[in-house]
Amino acid sequence: MSVQDLREMLRERAEGPAPAIPDRHELVRRRVRRTWRRRVLASAAATVAATVAAGAAVLSLLPGGAVTRHEPATSASAVAPAPEPLPERFTAHDGTGYRRLATATVRTDGARRTSVTIPVTGRPLDVAALCDGSFGATAPRISVAGRAAGASPPFSPCLKGMELVPLPVPAGAGQVTVTFDTTTRGGGCTRQETGAPCVTPEPVKAVWSLAVYEWTPPARPVDPEPLRAFPKRLPSWELAGATQDRIWPQDGTATVTVRGDGGRMGIEALCAGDLARRMWFTYRIGGGDEEVVTCSQWTGGPYPMAMTELSVPEGRRVTVTVRAGIWGEDANRPVRWALAVYRKRS
Repeated sequence: MSVQDLREMLRERAEGPAPAIPDRHELVRRRVRRTWRRRVLASAAATVAATVAAGAAVLSLLPGGAVTRHEPATSASAVAPAPEPLPERFTAHDGTGYRRLATATVRTDGARRTSVTIPVTGRPLDVAALCDGSFGATAPRISVAGRAAGASPPFSPCLKGMELVPLPVPAGAGQVTVTFDTTTRGGGCTRQETGAPCVTPEPVKAVWSLAVYEWTPPARPVDPEPLRAFPKRLPSWELAGATQDRIWPQDGTATVTVRGDGGRMGIEALCAGDLARRMWFTYRIGGGDEEVVTCSQWTGGPYPMAMTELSVPEGRRVTVTVRAGIWGEDANRPVRWALAVYRKRS
């Protein structure tokens, strides 16, 4: 889903025109990436980074052409060999079948940009990534036909395990060229002490193995596993209220009414299902502006806290209105979700 699609959905569900705010689309993009970055770091600290099961079922290979173009390496330094290619076929937990169309490799200290040309059959498309390197390495940026691939969640900065993100393509296209780029943008330097020479930090080394897949959804929806209960207490926070478990796409809205005793509150979201990482939520406090939050998955270990904080009138009851959405296609692939409101402890 593009930023434009996201804004149109928000406008429709809010039953009114969007506020006249300059650069509204860019603000949404920044909020999405900022909240997703917080959740990635929280998941890494809690060692519960989401992974996708691969190679669960192998089927016969169907024909499908793909052309790969690699640009020359930008560094003469020796780099580690590329990881093994991602599987030709696999089946997700919910029964969705994936078929690989093309593969690519990019590095942070070698060939940092590469493109593949893929056929478009009308089935949904995803990009898969595996990273061999250290946490914090630059994740590949994706563009389609020379344009950024929208505001869907970015790849994590080199977490272990395969990740999948949706790949939007222009309507009616018979084939498209997809580009992956790990080139560092901007610059910077560090100084050990005042007046010391400026030292440009070395990029975190990593090798990214990438693949474009088309997928076929299961014949019937598969209910995601139940969510764990939100903790009653988190560091400096206590639970003020939460929604019941809901299922996307049947349930797209919810409300939580709480008392703003401390003047500060926080929003936490949990999701379950193969597309949990793609869920996004907007929340509105009373009649205020909408904000965007993303979702965590919690299957074990410490709670992956990534609090989105907000101010509320102290001593007054406030209603938090939540609207859910998802990036990419989701045919027969439901997601279980819930949101909680926490109150700041004095």
